[in-house]
Amino acid sequence: MPLPYRYLRLRLREAGFLPTSRVALIAWYLLGLDLLLFLLQKVFGFFHLPYGDSLGGWVSFLSFLVIVLFSILAFRWIKAKALWRLRNRLIVTYVFIGFIPLVLLIALALGSFYLFAGQFATFIVTTGLNSELSSLSAANSTIARHLSSQIQREPAAWVASLETLHQTDKHWANRQICVWLNQKIVLNSSPTEVAAPISPPYLKTPFRGVVRDHDKLFLRVLETVPLKEGNLTVISSEPVDQLLQTLAANLGEITLYEGLTLHKVDRTEPGPARGTQVLAGDNKKVVLDTSKAKLTFSSGTIPPPTRALDRDVLFVTSVSVMDWDDGETANPIGITVQTRISKLYERLFSAQGDFAPTVEFFLLFAVIFFAIIELLAIWIGTQLTRTVTGAVAQLYEGTQHVNRGDFSHRIPVKSKDQVATLANSFNSMTASLEKLIEEQKDKQRLENELVIAQEVQAQLFPQESVQLASLEVHGFFRPARTVSGDYYDFLTLDSDRLILAVGDVSGKGISAALLMATIHAAVRALSLQDVPVLREPAAVGAAVRPEVMLASGFRGVDMSPGALLSLLNHQLYESTPPEKYATLFLGIYNGVERKLTYSNGGHLPPFIMSEDGSIRRLECGGTVVGLFDQRSYNEASVELCRGEIFVGYTDGVTEPENDFGEFGEARLIDLLRENRDLPLTRISEIVTAAVDDWIGPNEQPDDVTLVLARAR
Repeated sequence: MPLPYRYLRLRLREAGFLPTSRVALIAWYLLGLDLLLFLLQKVFGFFHLPYGDSLGGWVSFLSFLVIVLFSILAFRWIKAKALWRLRNRLIVTYVFIGFIPLVLLIALALGSFYLFAGQFATFIVTTGLNSELSSLSAANSTIARHLSSQIQREPAAWVASLETLHQTDKHWANRQICVWLNQKIVLNSSPTEVAAPISPPYLKTPFRGVVRDHDKLFLRVLETVPLKEGNLTVISSEPVDQLLQTLAANLGEITLYEGLTLHKVDRTEPGPARGTQVLAGDNKKVVLDTSKAKLTFSSGTIPPPTRALDRDVLFVTSVSVMDWDDGETANPIGITVQTRISKLYERLFSAQGDFAPTVEFFLLFAVIFFAIIELLAIWIGTQLTRTVTGAVAQLYEGTQHVNRGDFSHRIPVKSKDQVATLANSFNSMTASLEKLIEEQKDKQRLENELVIAQEVQAQLFPQESVQLASLEVHGFFRPARTVSGDYYDFLTLDSDRLILAVGDVSGKGISAALLMATIHAAVRALSLQDVPVLREPAAVGAAVRPEVMLASGFRGVDMSPGALLSLLNHQLYESTPPEKYATLFLGIYNGVERKLTYSNGGHLPPFIMSEDGSIRRLECGGTVVGLFDQRSYNEASVELCRGEIFVGYTDGVTEPENDFGEFGEARLIDLLRENRDLPLTRISEIVTAAVDDWIGPNEQPDDVTLVLARAR
């Protein structure tokens, strides 16, 4: 890949413009294809080729897809950038949990208030119509009963009385009273020249309602009273437009529409068409068709606003109308009322009288009270949000310090909540990490020192193959830890003499390794100088103190293992803590005599295996070295015949355990008997492999040391 292209990709990736998601790759691919087709369209259009027109549809389609895909990418980018901070996430959460429901509730309240205001406005109109109908019906009933009792009275007197009512009572100004006796007009009292309505035969009495008669709308009531002379029918009518005009004077603009139609449809049919509205019904739906409505009457004006929030209210309702000729009710009228909230408020509280200001005060108090509660809730939510986001920001800053390796940074804690507990936990964690790092550094330093100690200790063991003409020796050592307390050594005194040493220091680790190094140095130091000849007294068990031997000034040509152990015991007792001691086997092999002179200081008894497999244990000696002062150690001598094998070991060979028990000395002896003819190195490998198999996946419990010597 060329270097400039790599650099460009790197810069685009750092800027966030390199497409990585599948949607981004598709979007950029379609954008490139769209631009290519657009250029081809322009080129074909420039050369007036017919192919350009066919590419227009593809360009539009691809442009639509590109806009959709890049809109998705823009939404993802805004979401990733805006919602990365916890504070922004909490704000969005509060918007969806608190603000949006509040807005919806306010919108619902305002919508309900508007609907209530509109319903109240139409309620005033419909109530006015019903009230006027009730008044008209009561007056009509009174007239009917009055006339039935005075049927013989001259009609002229009735007309005069009604004329007086027309002139003195404003409610009678537009009323028409018609009296029929046996289908014969008796009286027609009307302020204008209007024909007397004829009682239709289908109509049942008494009747009251809104009727359409000769294309005009009336509030009309009818009542029939049976007399001896026949049926007396009284019909009272009042124009609807006159009543609406009276209502509009104190309300607002009232508009009347005609041409509305009602029809019934099955409920299984689809929903209402445009210009229709479902009113009622059970198995049938009653649908109001407003598509052919026309304005027939309008009265009043919209009141001027009294304040900035005094909005106008527009609402519509329908009133059932009966056709006076045929009794059909399928063409209701529509009434729209447009007024102001202040006018409705005035009408609503006009009945309260002096109590209205008190109601207004309590309503205003409730609004202010709830507004204060809302502001207090917003302030509390903001403060709680700051505590959470501030704590998260402090935790993030703390993690940045930890990422840079600064474990001394602490988060200030100023509250007593779960966030404060989290901050305390973070501080505790950083303190623990700081302490752990220091401990790790100390441990690493100690491990480095242990590696050095291991290298030094490895130099203490025999580095070269030490062999005599009549004796082949081999030693194996594997520590359980970095350094060990096991000890073995081969020390050549001359061409025919060799010291064999096998030991085990109590404990493990560095202290055991230091004591092992002390024993190693002491054995070598004492072995390389002349020691008084004490073979005879040691053999008979005489207790001769080492300091007496050294002070006597005698020199000899031979040394005693028992005396050497006594000297080591005294030295360790004086220079080590009381709980520190060691087990040690010392043997001096004389190749001329093929004799091994030894003394065992509490160590696991080595043994000599003959060619026939018989065992001789080397147990002569005394107690452990360094635990008690002024101890003497017996010694003995054994002859090593050709082919016999000396075996010295520590408890790391025989004492490892598994589910079947210890490895044991018997299993070691059986292995040696089976493989005694093999080279010593091979025998050592077989024994240690068997010990490893016995331990299995468990950790090696103790140091493993094995010393082999074969006479030849």
